[in-house]
Amino acid sequence: MPVRTATKNPAILSYHALRRIVGVIALALPFVLTVGEILISLLGPHHRLPQPLLQGTISDYFYTPVGTLYVGSLAGIALFLISSRGYDRTDEIAGYLAGIFAFGVALFPSEDPRATLYSRLQIQIGYVHSAFAGLMFLAIAYFCLVLFRRTSPERRITRGKRRRNRIYAVCGVVILACTAVMAGLTVFEGDPRLAPFHLFLVCESLAMFAFGVAWLTKGKGFLRDRPQNHLHTL
Repeated sequence: MPVRTATKNPAILSYHALRRIVGVIALALPFVLTVGEILISLLGPHHRLPQPLLQGTISDYFYTPVGTLYVGSLAGIALFLISSRGYDRTDEIAGYLAGIFAFGVALFPSEDPRATLYSRLQIQIGYVHSAFAGLMFLAIAYFCLVLFRRTSPERRITRGKRRRNRIYAVCGVVILACTAVMAGLTVFEGDPRLAPFHLFLVCESLAMFAFGVAWLTKGKGFLRDRPQNHLHTL
C-alpha cells in the first residue's frame, strides 16, 4: 500500500509550526495594532476615533492602549529567533543576533510622539531603539537572502525549493529596500509634507509583511514539497 514519506517527527513538526506562528505574528502585527487602537478608542468611554487615526511608526504604538501587545509580539518573535537552529554555527549566531535586536526594539522605546520636550536620556534611548530596529531588519533580510536559501548537502534541490528560494529573495529585497527608505525618511523626519502619507509606517508594515511571508514559507506554510509515495510489496 502507498506510504507517505513526509516526516512525522514531532520535534520537526513543532519547529515548523513555530515558524508559521512567527510568520503570522509578523504579518498580523501592523494590522492588529492599527485596528486594535481604533476599536479600543471607539469602544471606550468617549466612543471616538483616536487622534491621530494612524501613528507615525509601528514603534509609536508603544504609547497607545495596544502597547502591551506590541511589546509582547516582539518579545515572542525574539524568543523564537534566539532558539532557532540551522545547518551550522553561522545560522545560530544570526538567530542570536536577530533575537537580541528584536528584544532591543521592544525594551528601548522610541520617543513619545505626543511629547513636546525630550530629556537627553529619552533621546539617547530613541537612538538605541532606531539602531536595534535597523539591525533587526538587516538580520532578517540576511535570513531571507542567505540562510533560508541554503539546501542541506544530503538533499536534492526540488522544484518547490527553487520556488521558495525566489520567495525568500523577493522578501529579502523588499526588507532591504524598506530599510533603506526608512533610513532616508529619518533624515527628513521633521518635513510636514511627508506626514500625511505615513511613509515610515507603510515601509515598516511592508518589511514586516515580507518577514511574515518568508517565515510562513520556511515553516511549510507555502509551496511545501509534495510527499512522495512508494509502493511496498507485502
